Amino acid sequence: MAKISDLFGKPIAVVNVGLGSMAQPMRDQNVPVVELEWKPPAEGIKRLHMTKTGIDMDVANEEAIKRIKAARPVLVSMGKAIDVIPGYHGKLFLHAGPPVTWERMCGPQRGAVMGALIYEGMAKDEVEAEKIASSGEIEFAPCHHYHTVGPMAGVVSPSMPVFIIENKTFGNKAYSTMNEGLGKVLRYGGMGPEVYERLSWMEKVLYPTLNRALASIPDGVDIKALIAQAMHMGDECHNRNRAATSLFLRAMLPALARTNQDNEVLAKVLEFIDRNDHFFLNLSMAAGKAALEPAEGIEGSTVMTVMARNGTDFGIRLASMPDRWFTAPAGEVKGLYFPGFTEDDANPDIGDSTITETAGYGGFAMAAAPAITQFVGGTPQMALDATQEMYEITFGEHEGFTIPILNFRGTPLGVDVRKVMETGILPQINTGIAHKKPGVGMVGAGILRAPEKCFRDAYEALKEL
Repeated sequence: MAKISDLFGKPIAVVNVGLGSMAQPMRDQNVPVVELEWKPPAEGIKRLHMTKTGIDMDVANEEAIKRIKAARPVLVSMGKAIDVIPGYHGKLFLHAGPPVTWERMCGPQRGAVMGALIYEGMAKDEVEAEKIASSGEIEFAPCHHYHTVGPMAGVVSPSMPVFIIENKTFGNKAYSTMNEGLGKVLRYGGMGPEVYERLSWMEKVLYPTLNRALASIPDGVDIKALIAQAMHMGDECHNRNRAATSLFLRAMLPALARTNQDNEVLAKVLEFIDRNDHFFLNLSMAAGKAALEPAEGIEGSTVMTVMARNGTDFGIRLASMPDRWFTAPAGEVKGLYFPGFTEDDANPDIGDSTITETAGYGGFAMAAAPAITQFVGGTPQMALDATQEMYEITFGEHEGFTIPILNFRGTPLGVDVRKVMETGILPQINTGIAHKKPGVGMVGAGILRAPEKCFRDAYEALKEL
């Protein structure tokens, strides 16, 4: 019997969407097999075309995608959260993901809240911090309710410096804190003297140094352009930001030098950013938030504008229903763990960083960053497969962010709830993993799928529009 490769005259690969055993004859002939995670669409799912009020959903989605692609997020300045985030007050603590009460908060989010209370000087130790957090004295709200995004626990407290990203096309602004790095850090629920010392240094030294430099750059720093460049250099700007961080530092260096007041301080600032490959993450997140908000409020749109997790719940929001959360239990992350930790230590999925996938990069652009698999697990082929699969559930492509290995094809953009339900394909996410107990911090990184219930509930709501 002729081999498959002989029949076609050139190397081929096979995509298997059934049982693993179905492709065994191909493997026996050394034909590469790509296993596609797929399941039949839920029974009774049909394509929605029009709202009950007569709005064409495809037309609405075209407008949403047009606005997202037209966005030009630029880093214009910085400030303290309480001074620059609209509606902020001294007893407000923001967190990642959909709304959650203290009683339902997961370990790392509780750890981040308690750590922030100590950092703010509102509590002297963890015991007092827990007492204050559970007393009802503090108001908790999602970052997304205040034009803000936060990685992992995502806690933002009043004194924390934040980046201010302005969407120059539409004039809206988004905010995010500065990235502390990996390991035992507040965003992973880490607590302890070294955590508070680092946060204090970031507030008193790093922030004024960066803000002074930014004030001397008339047009700000074009974050969208840096993301596009970084994707051509091996980043996907969610869990791999090495190139983007370097590009940001390069863009800031002349201004940092011109506004420098102390060479040793400048050296420490440069070292901190250079040693933290994830420094750019918070900028890419805020850029995604700034790009997506103008699409909110488009009647009839089935495109997702928010995807976020708080370690307890996973939530999404749609362009047509920007004030409504559709939630499900947060999923378990499968990945690589630091020495001494296992999946038994892991907290469920957490963080606002999935704003990157929502905006058309991050895990959806893994094909541009095959090296990311060394951080989250898997293989370079898996990274390529993940991106190609996401085209099946998105309404458009982002020509502003292109992937070299796919012949510079635009990234998948605009998760369409209808397509998710029709295909049974759920968004794929890469993420860090926090320890489930407060105070420990980061224990690994991995990959998972968004929960189906969010999309099913959103689909049912769309039927009633």
